[in-house]
Amino acid sequence: MNINNLYNIINSDFYTGVPDSKLKALSTFLMNKYGIDKKHHIIAANEGSAVAIAAGVYLSTKKIPVVYMQNSGEGNVVNPVASLLNDKVYAIPMIFIIGYRGEPGVKDEPQHKFQGEITLKLLDTLDIKYFVIDKDTTDKEVENAMNTFKDFLNKGKQVAFVVKKDGLITELKTDYENKYLLKREDAIEEILKLTRDDIIVATTGKISREVYEIRDKNNESHNKDFLTVGSMGYASSIALGIAINKENKKVICLDGDGACLMHMGAMATISNIKPKNLIHIVLNNEAHESVGGMATTNKETKFFEVAKALGYEKVYEVKDKDELKKVLEEINDIDCGLTFIEVKCSLGARDDLGRPTSTPEENKINFMKYLDV
Repeated sequence: MNINNLYNIINSDFYTGVPDSKLKALSTFLMNKYGIDKKHHIIAANEGSAVAIAAGVYLSTKKIPVVYMQNSGEGNVVNPVASLLNDKVYAIPMIFIIGYRGEPGVKDEPQHKFQGEITLKLLDTLDIKYFVIDKDTTDKEVENAMNTFKDFLNKGKQVAFVVKKDGLITELKTDYENKYLLKREDAIEEILKLTRDDIIVATTGKISREVYEIRDKNNESHNKDFLTVGSMGYASSIALGIAINKENKKVICLDGDGACLMHMGAMATISNIKPKNLIHIVLNNEAHESVGGMATTNKETKFFEVAKALGYEKVYEVKDKDELKKVLEEINDIDCGLTFIEVKCSLGARDDLGRPTSTPEENKINFMKYLDV
């Protein structure tokens, strides 16, 4: 269905959430209608925060807000839904729009398979009534569902529209861009070239895909790389757990700006532990690149200044390949000290960028063997 029709049927003027590829039509519509606007549309750092923002909007306006997310974000909202929104607590009504990845019977990436199996079950468990929208769903069917939902919302309950592939469409366009020239894949290739024997922990999405393809292109083993194909925002914590137990190896976390923002509190933990063999690199293109290039919550975030304030021992910001190469050569020792590098990258990736051909379990087994060496 056309997103404009869904917007009119829902009849809410406040939206917040985390962008998703299945909801690109929604993000495009909201950016065209509102942009990022404190009264109408806020892109959140993570889905749980979006729920809390929306709760505050309801408490202060009595208007029912809308929170959007990929179904992987359900995990981030369990706590605020159960302990804040639920009608046994504060009874705060809310409408969710959820992109359905890993739908049973539909081919998708491995990190979405189990999440897809439990998406609707989780909503049932959380006592959230839902309606599924697919490419054949009519406006009338959605209208009827919304009329049914009103009774639940009036009782302080939550409801959800779960959107399958092509469930929402729009003719609108939005161009996402930034001012940086360094391609992320070129930056990653430079990092892998100068850190050839080090451990790599790569965040979910196109960063992991680019690491895998660069290794293939250079006929290199994938054994040194842990590709965090799901669990957005947790790569730096995984890297910390490895670094404190493999102190004779340098551990490099390749993070994304959206992922880093999602669970930025991890940086405080890392800086408190201060493993001398950990290098945390944020490849910042100011966008949720892997789900369509939509903006992150705050493109003005200066990650390197956050790292400095938190107590990382060495902190850098680089904007081109020469600067990156110089910094990597400077921190070449294993005991270089806890290091943070923010790399400003252009938006976009190759159209023919592939995906790992090995399974996550194969990646895990080979990676753990390498760590035993």
